[in-house]
Amino acid sequence: MKLFSLNGQVAMVTGCNKGLGQGIAIALAQAGADIVGVNRSAADDTRQQVEALGRQFYDITAELGSQAPGEIVSQAIAKAGKVDILVNNAGIIRRAAAVEFSEQDWDDVIDVNLKAAFFLAQQVAKHLIERKAPGKIVNIASLLSFQGGIRVPSYTASKSGILGLTRLLANEWAGHDINVNGIAPGYMATDNTQALRDDPQRHAEILGRIPAGRWGTPEDLAGAVIFLCSDAARYVHGHTLAVDGGWLAR
Repeated sequence: MKLFSLNGQVAMVTGCNKGLGQGIAIALAQAGADIVGVNRSAADDTRQQVEALGRQFYDITAELGSQAPGEIVSQAIAKAGKVDILVNNAGIIRRAAAVEFSEQDWDDVIDVNLKAAFFLAQQVAKHLIERKAPGKIVNIASLLSFQGGIRVPSYTASKSGILGLTRLLANEWAGHDINVNGIAPGYMATDNTQALRDDPQRHAEILGRIPAGRWGTPEDLAGAVIFLCSDAARYVHGHTLAVDGGWLAR
């Protein structure tokens, strides 16, 4: 189990005040990492759960998509001393038919889901290379990195971009001992899927296709994220792991 230990590591997780990000932050803390949480609002509940595990939690309030990523990473280093792991989890979604989709909804989603993720990864990689330290970057992709979806054009574009970006960054940074990988969650019970779960027809259609027979939970990502952030994955580069209850296999 030593391969999976994150003792002495500092992990920066974006969007960890609830949902999947909160589950990811708690899982990394359980594995031994201290956490830097980057959120639009205070992550008090996440802080309490991380500190209850005996780990440190450093809170950074930031508006991804508008605040400079360099400032965010500088704050993280100032608070925690270093960053070893980055999990680009924060994301937003806008729903409308493609023929009606607004430019504002396009830009808002791309700026948070894709642009901010790239430039945060860039800043963390610079920090790791300057330290001559190994590191892990995990980008949270989506089933829509592999499929088209409906009524979410900017979300699909952003998550397809995350899949390609994960591969590119792995190609460039593997030689610096930085592992860049992704996780593609399936249909999870979070705020982003509330509208789908509230629609009886869509809820039944989605559930009927998931071989596991249930929606996922934040806890379902724990094993995958600990693995990809640990030495157990030191020879894994550029891979995006689907954690989807079997959705893509059907």
